[in-house]
Amino acid sequence: MLALLAAIFVVHIATVIMMFVSTIANVWVVSKNGTYSEGLWNACQNEKCDGPLQYADDDALKSVQAFMILAIIFSVISLIVFIFQLFTMEKGNRFFLSGAIMLVCWLCILIGVSIYTDKYGTVNRNNTSISLDHHGYSFILAWICFCFSFIIGVLYLVLRKK
Repeated sequence: MLALLAAIFVVHIATVIMMFVSTIANVWVVSKNGTYSEGLWNACQNEKCDGPLQYADDDALKSVQAFMILAIIFSVISLIVFIFQLFTMEKGNRFFLSGAIMLVCWLCILIGVSIYTDKYGTVNRNNTSISLDHHGYSFILAWICFCFSFIIGVLYLVLRKK
């Protein structure tokens, strides 16, 4: 049981770190030659990330940014609640609160990444002069965090303190 708790704790910390990297890094969509990339915050040309996004004032992008930040906040809160419950909860009880908060994090990731995929995920944009070829590691990390947060949330809900 201790090994299971430790494994869940490590995966939860890894998920939080991956969410930070995914949200902060500007590598959601990358050009064919790799010299241009776009993220949630900036456009990067030759590894200089000072260019604004063409759609920076778009409400959909702002909602993606907000949902990804909310997902990070809920994931950190869930981790803190899990640690608190681990030391204060009676034996035999379940980690309902930390599981519910983690599932809210999962929902925020789902909404944020789905909006990005719908609005900006198409790599063949007609209004740009640069041909965007593939999704970057930040986009992929966001979907991995989506899967991990769901698994962690469900495990918290079914896990009992022994």
